Amino acid sequence: MIEEELNKALQVLKQGGTIVYPTDTIWGIGCDATNHDAIKRIYELKQREESKSMICLVSDFNMLNQYVENVPEVAYDILKYANKPTSIIYDKPLHVAENIVADDNTLAIRIVNHAFCNQLIKKFKKPIVSTSANISNEPSPKSYSEISQEILKGVDYVVNLHRKKKSIKASAIIKLSGDGTVKVIRK
Repeated sequence: MIEEELNKALQVLKQGGTIVYPTDTIWGIGCDATNHDAIKRIYELKQREESKSMICLVSDFNMLNQYVENVPEVAYDILKYANKPTSIIYDKPLHVAENIVADDNTLAIRIVNHAFCNQLIKKFKKPIVSTSANISNEPSPKSYSEISQEILKGVDYVVNLHRKKKSIKASAIIKLSGDGTVKVIRK
C-alpha cells in the first residue's frame, strides 16, 4: 500500500502537480519546491498572498546542504536535540523556485521524520513544499476529515494513507540568521 501511494504521488510531483499528503505534523499540500508554476497553483488554491512564504521538506542533512548556501552549525544542534518537528528559517536558499523564497531571501526548511514523506522526498530527489491543507486564515486540519472539499478537489492527487490519524500540531519554527541570531517564531 505505501509503495503504491509513493509511486502515485511521485508521478504527480514529477509532472508538476500538487498533492495532499500526511506529514510528521499536520496534513499538507505539496508540490515540487523547484517548480514555480506548481507553487503558484498552491498559493491560488489556498487563497494565500505570495508574500507569505511556505515550508519546504527535505529528507536529510545532505539534501538540506544542497538547498541552503550556508547551514549554520547551530542548526545541527537544534535539530539533533529537538523533541518535536522543527522547521528552521535559513538565509540564502539555493535551487528552489523564487516564489517560495521570502522577500528577505530566507526559506523555512524541515528535515522530515515521517516514513512516507521521507521516502517520497528521497525518491523524488528534490525538496517538496509543505503548507497546511486549508484555505488561508482557516484552521489547520488536525485530521484528514477536517480538510475542506475545496482543497481536496483542487489538488491533482490525495494520498490514501493515515486518514484516521489525528495530528499533534504544526512544527516549531526557528529563524537562524547569518550573524548567529536565533529567534523562535513558533514554539
